[in-house]
Amino acid sequence: MFRKITSLVVVMLCLSIIGHSQSFSKTMAQQKATIKAAYKKKKLTHKEYNKLMDEQQIIQNAIEKYKGDGYLSSDEKNKIAAKQQRATNRIRKYQNNNERY
Repeated sequence: MFRKITSLVVVMLCLSIIGHSQSFSKTMAQQKATIKAAYKKKKLTHKEYNKLMDEQQIIQNAIEKYKGDGYLSSDEKNKIAAKQQRATNRIRKYQNNNERY
């Protein structure tokens, strides 16, 4: 009985980690697509584009670092979510800065 409960708990933990990592990956993919589309429409300068893409790489590195032990704690998930929220805000800011190029 104890083995069944333990294995069930392990499976649930794995599924929750996979679910959150898919959410982080989905958000990153959406952000990258938004950045590329804005650059194509000339809403971003080349420098802004590079800054935003560098930020996406930093977020990706943080996700890989936190996943290194195979477990994402709630603190780590919050840190990743905060980084993604800051990136979203920065994307919005750079797109709407009303500068002409």
